[in-house]
Amino acid sequence: MRINKLTVGAYATRAEMGAEAARKVTEKIHSLLRQQPGVNIIFAAAPSQNEFLEALRQSSIEWGRIRAFHMDEYIGLSSDAVQGFGNFLRERLFDRLPFLAVHYIDGDAVDQKKECLRYASLLEKYPPDIVCMGIGENGHIAFNDPPVADFSDPYLVKVVELDPACRQQQVNDGCFPGLWSVPTHAITLTIPMLMSARYIYCIVPGRSKAQAVFNTLHMEITEAYPASILRNHAHAELFLDTSSAERVDLLK
Repeated sequence: MRINKLTVGAYATRAEMGAEAARKVTEKIHSLLRQQPGVNIIFAAAPSQNEFLEALRQSSIEWGRIRAFHMDEYIGLSSDAVQGFGNFLRERLFDRLPFLAVHYIDGDAVDQKKECLRYASLLEKYPPDIVCMGIGENGHIAFNDPPVADFSDPYLVKVVELDPACRQQQVNDGCFPGLWSVPTHAITLTIPMLMSARYIYCIVPGRSKAQAVFNTLHMEITEAYPASILRNHAHAELFLDTSSAERVDLLK
């Protein structure tokens, strides 16, 4: 179904959801590569993306024509920390396929504002064709939590302080042993940067996301529910499983 401009579908299992999202992303990549020399894609790093990334990795794609980015990174983790988003994607996708280029955010940069400017300049040079993302339990997209989300953000990439609910989600997902160990700040692509992509594919499984999905689809489009902005994008699609869709009547 469609809510405002956002296309929404729900699938019986996480595996079906991930496979369908991968199929549609692959289809779009093929279409774009028939029209242009390469495709620029921004990826999210989270356990919610596992099924999608696994299915995408098995797709027949000319990876040598794909330039990859990721959408956020913790500040203060060691460069080899398994919780690092660049490392998450390196293990599951970036090191497994022959990408044209992979551009990493350096969360350990001495000058964080300079790193934001560097990454923003890359995104301006290689504007995103596709964003593959999720939605946080507090409704964030990338690390644009409700307290810092700005639909008219003047920045493309910025440093943010993480909302306690966002940090707790990292513990709930099993990424950190306790709240004390979750970084308090991160570098994130902003909402205008994400929304500038020509196509957005948002993959959101799990019962813990059901309230965020409901808010995204049915509450006012406002920074209090950051993902609600997806309803304004002309080419965005939301993929749910049975659990994340339990509060909306969408199951196929």
